[in-house]
Amino acid sequence: MPTRTKPPASAAARIAQFFRILGPGLISGAADDDPSGISTYSVAGATTGYSLLWLTLVSTPMLAVVQGMSSRVSMVTGEGLAALMRKSLPAWLSYSLACLIIVANTFNVGADIGGMAEAAHMVVPLPSDALVFFFGIGLIATQIWLSYATIAGIFKWLTLALFAYVITAVIVHVPWATALRHLVVPQLQFNGQWLATVVGVLGTTITPYLFFWQSSLMVEEEKEAGNTTIASRRGADARSIETMHTDVNAGMVFSNVVALFIIVTTAATLGAHGKHDIATAQQAAEALRPLAGRFAELLFTLGMVGTGMLAVPVLASSSAYVAAQTFKFREGLSEPLHRAPKFYGIITAGILIGIAMNLLQIDAIKALFWAAILNGVAAVPLIAIIVRLASDAKLMGEWQSSVLARIWGWATVALMGGAAIGMFYYL
Repeated sequence: MPTRTKPPASAAARIAQFFRILGPGLISGAADDDPSGISTYSVAGATTGYSLLWLTLVSTPMLAVVQGMSSRVSMVTGEGLAALMRKSLPAWLSYSLACLIIVANTFNVGADIGGMAEAAHMVVPLPSDALVFFFGIGLIATQIWLSYATIAGIFKWLTLALFAYVITAVIVHVPWATALRHLVVPQLQFNGQWLATVVGVLGTTITPYLFFWQSSLMVEEEKEAGNTTIASRRGADARSIETMHTDVNAGMVFSNVVALFIIVTTAATLGAHGKHDIATAQQAAEALRPLAGRFAELLFTLGMVGTGMLAVPVLASSSAYVAAQTFKFREGLSEPLHRAPKFYGIITAGILIGIAMNLLQIDAIKALFWAAILNGVAAVPLIAIIVRLASDAKLMGEWQSSVLARIWGWATVALMGGAAIGMFYYL
């Protein structure tokens, strides 16, 4: 009997399969465009015009490589990135990096909650403090009482909020010929403010908390599949690695495409009309109204709320994963509260501190840009550690990173480190 060949899948079936694959990588990519990131990209467009667009092109493969390495390391070892750092680094360095990440994440949580509240206040007639409390408590309850599968599904749908920035760019009539020229032809300026903006854009794009979140989600996916011990999670196969890279690459491309649209929107409106003195995305949204209309302002504002609903839990959970893996206590959004009280305690404390920052009128929002710069500096040693782990033949076996991936990884370290050094030199 002749062997029957499987008919090729239709285009619709292939598209459906692609969207089924999307998960942790897409969520990480969308969370990268949090209110902090939106503010930084808005400031970049308003103050430097189109001159930084080339960074979105160059940083896309860099971000994909680093996130892919973070995922691959956890898939092969069955452990999160912070746990591997604890085992391979001196204790003082591991603990210092963990504390730095947790502090930075908590600060960003406060800033993002404040950003969400300020954005919502522009369209909802409620006091900002009430909205801060509403968003913060609601996000704590969501993470404590919903299952990991439910949370992951909600996060996946929240990524659609980022399309608000694509639509806004269409509304404001961007001069695309000019934008595309700056996208493919790098423009360099050697002054402190421009280089600080470069570090801020890189820091909010290739941001430390995503490394730990991405690697921890790979462990969560394995737990959902029934592999509850490190030994049972250890190892990988070609298909799972390929699926992971498809998911991660799609998420990182999506993230940077949205960043590009935010920069060109603010460059074509605020920057082109001399409105350079903005510090937050809320100010950008308000300034858009007379230049691009109420609908553009509304889309820009709603995008802030949607991305904040996604990013704040990611930031708080990232801190909890780092703490649990560094200080060795039970972790996981797949765990019920009574089995992982310290893990959920870190999440709750991080969001409560973020609420308090806003209620006490600590002006975290205006410091978002400098928080991105801090992340840009802190990411340099972390990326170097990730590249070293992913390139370790003893640890990774046949799944150690390729020569090309290592080149991109070290190029990322060089670019971010060089920008940071240049910023400090020229400031």
